[in-house]
Amino acid sequence: MIYAVVIITLALLAYGPHLWVKYVLWRHSKEITSMSGTGGELAEHLVERFKLDGVKVEEGIEGADHYSPSEKIVSLSPSIYHGKSITAVSVATHEVGHAIQFVREEPVSQLRDKYLGKAFVIKRIGTGIMLSIPIVTILVKIPHLILLSAVVGIVTMLASALMYVAILPEEYDASFNKALPILKEGYVPDDYIPAVRQVLKAAALTYFAGALADILRLWTWLRVLR
Repeated sequence: MIYAVVIITLALLAYGPHLWVKYVLWRHSKEITSMSGTGGELAEHLVERFKLDGVKVEEGIEGADHYSPSEKIVSLSPSIYHGKSITAVSVATHEVGHAIQFVREEPVSQLRDKYLGKAFVIKRIGTGIMLSIPIVTILVKIPHLILLSAVVGIVTMLASALMYVAILPEEYDASFNKALPILKEGYVPDDYIPAVRQVLKAAALTYFAGALADILRLWTWLRVLR
């Protein structure tokens, strides 16, 4: 019984933030006909308003909203780009917030260069180690080596999640120092501001929540191997 409670608690801690982010984005994705424009239109307007020279707004892959500093592209999901919802305008403005950080060369923008690349590399290493466990099992059949591989895989994934924690100041700046003040200027009615805050918080936590969810997926993989 205690074992089950511990497992459930750990699962909630790992996957709970990811579920919360998904829920918040879904909850506020209902179309609002009175909205003056779509997320894509707002993003393009803000790029022009803040004179973000060279920055372009494009429709990208669903669920992969991001700003690419190297390409100077604000990439928005189809549902965000064409959407007239609190989620659409909030996420679009959050990504433009990142563009503002990089174009202005603000110190907070350096966090991504310092940690995000490392997080991806560490995650790939951890995933590669975990995927190699079945092969190691077949070839050597040494329990201690298999366990060591599993531990190394999990540790690398945890390290990846911690890298995303280091990037949170950049994400929160894009949400609450950039996007929120902009949207409060009249782009969104005052009645919707509490919902905007929720969506912007979810947008800021997206990467970190996803990294935690990956750890749970690895744990599930280990259970299957066992």
